[in-house]
Amino acid sequence: MKPDLSHLITQNPDFADTIRQKLTAQHFMHHIGANLTVIEKGYMECELTMQQQHLQQAGFTHGGVTATLCDLVTGFAAFSLVAEGEAVVTADLKVSYLNPGDGERLIAKGWVMKPGQMLHFCEGEVWTEKNGKLTQIAHCTALMAVVKNLAKRD
Repeated sequence: MKPDLSHLITQNPDFADTIRQKLTAQHFMHHIGANLTVIEKGYMECELTMQQQHLQQAGFTHGGVTATLCDLVTGFAAFSLVAEGEAVVTADLKVSYLNPGDGERLIAKGWVMKPGQMLHFCEGEVWTEKNGKLTQIAHCTALMAVVKNLAKRD
């Protein structure tokens, strides 16, 4: 269930366009075939169609793919709240694996639980879809550090 995020305030009213522009430089995301499908203030969804390269030796989704999707959706959820010229980087990411990833498609959802001036606390989930049935395979928490004055850095 999507949390109520109406209390969140963005510092960039054009965050959706900014995110779409940033997506062009997300080379690893494109390499694995992940796509952001929902871009909202403090909330993101990402989908990935499963392929052979996403699987580990037993035929389930590799944990690194799951962790990557968690990082993507929580990171962009946090990014949607910062001012233009600022960025976020992952300070901490914890992924709890709940079920094997066995399906045709992965759906990741991420949101900001508590924004701060320096750190945004985020949560996320990854679901697998198989034959129309959704199963949650992971839950994550993330701390996203706000990087201020990005344009002034060397």
